[in-house]
Amino acid sequence: MERLLVLVRHGQSEWNLKNLFTGWRNPGLTEQGVSEAHSAGEKLRDLGVTFDAAYTSALTRAQHTCEIILDELGQAELSTTKNQALNERDYGDLSGLNKDNAREKWGDEQVHIWRRSFDIPPPGGESLKDTAERVLPYFDANIRPRVMDGERILVAAHGNSLRALIMMLEELSADEIIARELATGVPIVYQLGDKCEIIKKQVLE
Repeated sequence: MERLLVLVRHGQSEWNLKNLFTGWRNPGLTEQGVSEAHSAGEKLRDLGVTFDAAYTSALTRAQHTCEIILDELGQAELSTTKNQALNERDYGDLSGLNKDNAREKWGDEQVHIWRRSFDIPPPGGESLKDTAERVLPYFDANIRPRVMDGERILVAAHGNSLRALIMMLEELSADEIIARELATGVPIVYQLGDKCEIIKKQVLE
């Protein structure tokens, strides 16, 4: 039985381009982001991948990425579930701020701690630990059972919501996952065993 889980970070967003903290704010994709999503779909098509279901967040940039990928695969009508549990990490008071301006306001060290620590949230926001505490129960209740039943599942989401899943799947430490960079629009294809262990991993760069 093939158990296939594909994770894709959304294509470049307008706020990625402007170097702004985005979080739960809702900018769209740039032209480059749209191109990245098309490229992700093309690479999956070249690999011969199709899906039984897709999951994405409540945010436009992830939904649009998901739609483009499915369209490239000829699966535009595929059942797609949108849920806030898969949203990006909430950056709280940093949301909408330019990252350089945030460093001027709070200092390089403090902003680095908020961005790169596992369990220290920015004011009014979430840490990666907080994000994992909503992503992983949702995955366990809704996505994992379908993958274990042999369904091929696409998850188009965000850097930090996907980090939470990757940390669990790859059994990474807090330090290891914080250091992991996820490129926009690059599919990560996991073939999983009957205990959700990784049999094969491909990064379609």
